[in-house]
Amino acid sequence: MTKAQVIEQLAGAIDAPKSQADKCLNAVLDIITKSLKRGEEVALTGFGTFSISQRKARTGINPRNPSQKIQIPAMKAPKFKAGKPLKEAVK
Repeated sequence: MTKAQVIEQLAGAIDAPKSQADKCLNAVLDIITKSLKRGEEVALTGFGTFSISQRKARTGINPRNPSQKIQIPAMKAPKFKAGKPLKEAVK
């Protein structure tokens, strides 16, 4: 499902124009993104939890030249953990 399809279904669910549904979805995504940037965890009860995971620096292999080693820097990565109701719903 694409973002456009989500917006279309959201507009139908809340009986609003697509432009308003688009603004709502973008606002929610912006709030989640800004919270994660600040290092905060976002927990949506019944859905799941968004958080930041710290990845350590490591040595990898260059996919274009497998004999060459490359250094992959430490970084932060977004992480999502599904809540129990979501897990149950997709079983």
